[in-house]
Amino acid sequence: MTSPSATAARNNADWCASVSRSHGISGTFGERAWWSPRRTPPYYPDAVTLRPDALPDDFLPSVDTGAPGCSVKDSFATLDLAPDGFTTIVDARWIHRPADRPVPEWPGLPAERVLTGDRLAEWQTAWAGGEDTPDVFRPVLLDDPTVLVLAFRDGDDLAGGVVLNETAGVVGVSNLFAVEGAAVADVWSSAVTAAADYHPGLALVGYEQGDDLTPALGIGFDALGPLRIWLRTS
Repeated sequence: MTSPSATAARNNADWCASVSRSHGISGTFGERAWWSPRRTPPYYPDAVTLRPDALPDDFLPSVDTGAPGCSVKDSFATLDLAPDGFTTIVDARWIHRPADRPVPEWPGLPAERVLTGDRLAEWQTAWAGGEDTPDVFRPVLLDDPTVLVLAFRDGDDLAGGVVLNETAGVVGVSNLFAVEGAAVADVWSSAVTAAADYHPGLALVGYEQGDDLTPALGIGFDALGPLRIWLRTS
């Protein structure tokens, strides 16, 4: 039986593959890892391990380690990539919310599906904090049938957002943000409620680190095993 952490890792790898495809980058799924031969978009890894027995040889020979910025999502925190010139930049935990757990009594903010390039540009600027917006989320991503980009509004104002991706029998919750002045707890409540509306009967997965883990646990997620993100610095 596949563990919840392995399911979350596969769903997250599918999401990374979707973002990469939206940039014209094709990745490869192997038995123990997903990888891209070209540098992936900002904040997205060049490889994601899918099983705890994955080894560097499963993906390192196939990714671009010659140019700066190669990164690896070590989904089970089982690898030592320091000898290959990598250093740890993120230690986090997978999170899981069972499908039978009740949705919040307070539904939070209304969810609006992002369907146009203009709306996506507004969403991405807010996600990035309004400064030096990176080129990550492109309009072609909105055509991916596994992906929902949602905006949460307080009246006419954008209060936050999230991405939901349905693969591997679960719904991934990622890129959740609250704009300045909005309550993070309200955005999490909105995300869980929207996920139940769009994808009824499915468990939710994702990952968080540090203080960002607290509101996820407060809305009914359980913390699973660790993951680690490595960046090649030499």
